[in-house]
Amino acid sequence: MEQLLSHFLGNGVPVSEISPIAEAFKFKKISKGDFFAEEGKTSKYLAFISKGLFQYFYLKDGKEITTYVSGENTFLASLSSFYKQQPGKEFVRALVDSEVWQIHYDDLKKLKKESDAFKAFYIEAIEQVLAGIDESRSKLIIMTAEERYASLMKEEPALLQQIPLQYLASILGVTPRHLSRIRSNIC
Repeated sequence: MEQLLSHFLGNGVPVSEISPIAEAFKFKKISKGDFFAEEGKTSKYLAFISKGLFQYFYLKDGKEITTYVSGENTFLASLSSFYKQQPGKEFVRALVDSEVWQIHYDDLKKLKKESDAFKAFYIEAIEQVLAGIDESRSKLIIMTAEERYASLMKEEPALLQQIPLQYLASILGVTPRHLSRIRSNIC
């Protein structure tokens, strides 16, 4: 809980408004291989990862296509499913034994109405997520796989070392073999 509360306090939520936020988030352990969100099911939770690593992926023709990996001290959600409260199209799976603090969709709505500081934090967080999605999309279109790998090395070196190579290759849009060539040329 300390990581989550520190995150809120460090991002402008005053101590006086922490108590209702702490009450709204519930602790959950998620074992390696278990799903946080699944295709065809409506995602009811947004979570803060206090320990662990999660893979976002789609299934296409029986193959996993990894789009993103999220680690500690970040928020976790199947965004479209969660915000539309409709069945999702992606899977979100724990890559290691993980611990999260999660909030139910209804509790999040209530918290946004009751706490101006939380609402401001929430808006800022959503803006950062949208900017990140836009940046990832533009990198995928504009940059080569080598440039995307170099960018990841610069921006998220710790996360890069935690991601299994087959998922990293999928994120970059290359085969694991091509990723090995990229890594040998850059490193």
